[in-house]
Amino acid sequence: MTRLPRTIRLDPSDRVVFAHAAEPGEWAVPGTFLFAGRDIATLGRKEQIAFRSGFLGIASFGFSTLVTVTPCRAEERAAVVETLARQFVAHLGAPDFDTARPAAEEEVALAEDLCRGHAEGTLIALARSAEEGAIRERFRTLKPRDTTAFSAGHLRGHDRAFFVVETDEAEDEAAQAIDLAALGSTEGGRP
Repeated sequence: MTRLPRTIRLDPSDRVVFAHAAEPGEWAVPGTFLFAGRDIATLGRKEQIAFRSGFLGIASFGFSTLVTVTPCRAEERAAVVETLARQFVAHLGAPDFDTARPAAEEEVALAEDLCRGHAEGTLIALARSAEEGAIRERFRTLKPRDTTAFSAGHLRGHDRAFFVVETDEAEDEAAQAIDLAALGSTEGGRP
């Protein structure tokens, strides 16, 4: 059994930042081939965001900010290659499935290599940039914790940065007020 990336959505932001967001749970590849030979400066705002940080969901051909390392059986991997090859024909003008299949196999092998050595459930984020006419990719990983302060099943061990809790307690609003202007006017932003 191998490991491949699957899209994951920890919050609804992908639906806002990408023109077309991948659905959670899709097999994914980095998808950098979509930007090869294109002038990044001419892309629209949402396309530029996809260029900078989007993994390509294979089924939807939509983007996801994060993927999670997931076990993949041999027959699932073969289906991933077949689906991606068919997407190359449908979306990118490949002349036929037989011509598209080697390119799809190469992309899936790249995604497989990206997951190699990472534990199941590891999150991977992507940062792309255009440097001197070449596209550079950088990947970051975040491993889940067994227990978290605000654990929820859909987070799979990854906490949110902020957690808002409403209380029934009546508190003095003046005690909670923060004067941001006053904070900014002190030396170094500290009182």
